[in-house]
Amino acid sequence: MRLAEQLVFAVQSLAALRARTALIVLAMAIGTAGVVLLTWLGEAGRRYVTDQFAQLGTNLVIVLPGRSETTGGAPPMFGETARDLTLDDALALRRSEHVARLAPIVAGSVAVAFGNREREATVLGSTAELLPVRHLSLAAGQFLPAGDPRRGGAECVLGGTLVRELFGAASPLGAWVRLGDRRFRVTGTLASAGRSLGNDLDEMVVIPVASAMALFDSEGLFRLLVEARDRDAVARTVADCERILRTRHDGELDVTVITQASVLSTFDGILRALTWAIAGIAAISLVVAGILIMNVMVIAVSQRRAEVGLLKALGAAAPVVRTLFLWEALLLAVAGAGCGLALASAVRAAAAAFVPELRTGLPGAAVAAAALVALGIGVAFGTAPAARAARLDPVLALARR
Repeated sequence: MRLAEQLVFAVQSLAALRARTALIVLAMAIGTAGVVLLTWLGEAGRRYVTDQFAQLGTNLVIVLPGRSETTGGAPPMFGETARDLTLDDALALRRSEHVARLAPIVAGSVAVAFGNREREATVLGSTAELLPVRHLSLAAGQFLPAGDPRRGGAECVLGGTLVRELFGAASPLGAWVRLGDRRFRVTGTLASAGRSLGNDLDEMVVIPVASAMALFDSEGLFRLLVEARDRDAVARTVADCERILRTRHDGELDVTVITQASVLSTFDGILRALTWAIAGIAAISLVVAGILIMNVMVIAVSQRRAEVGLLKALGAAAPVVRTLFLWEALLLAVAGAGCGLALASAVRAAAAAFVPELRTGLPGAAVAAAALVALGIGVAFGTAPAARAARLDPVLALARR
């Protein structure tokens, strides 16, 4: 029996039982689509985090108050520390030859009001160097004035959402807004920048760092963003930051100095591991579909004993009979994998239309792996029933015994 004839025979056998074939294909399609979609979601999340960190710059060093050893190895975010990170510490780091720019950060939340309109907003206290360090841009006006960061001014810069909600179509430049119990004059507005690391930059107010410390009654900084002069200087910048702060803090290194690259590498490794772990869990559904194929093929062999006996009586050798049943299992796996990939592509397109962060394509490695696993499972679970059919005695099979 030629290959074409074997394929036609297998297709006709599957078409004879459309409902059973459709259910098996559906099970295989769901498993394949699940593997591909979960891998795609993990990859999209990884790329989103990578892009968010890329917006911070390529030569960034972050200094946080508190030692990482006291927080289980993770960079401290909030809480008590032995010593505050101060503006004087920032000015000392600024004198390093490897530091190009430095932006001290004080963060908090407060009500922003203009006239009879008021809303809660994130307030970021910093200096003029925050604009280039964070790769921000202005839509209108001017940013914070340069000068001694210890002298707090009454200037502020508003995000685009705050401008629309507080001023409508009017220009905010030169207007006075109220932050808590203090008044600030709007000198500029930020260009739309969307979200960055979970923060909506369009709903942010930027004021001088000393003014923010007074507003929130804080003596310490939330963190320091230090930009090295170039990528090769990042390691030397880290060493300088640790040396200078150790000297200023009585010989104790009670801060955590991390680089953007190290944070990104950690997140990248974690997200990759989670992605493939979740995809592996989803692949269990493919195994279930393979077991379903095996069970159905075992039943098919029992129900088609007379057909197998007739084939062997007409001269079909055992390898030919085995191949015919393997073709049926393989065709079920191919159809299921194809439908699963089509389903995954449709879901991805629909999700990308509503969520811009999900516009990344399906991972080629995941598509290839899911298809190969589906085909492998189809063949693996179809082998035993095919071998059973090949071993049938033609006389007994025709006698249905």
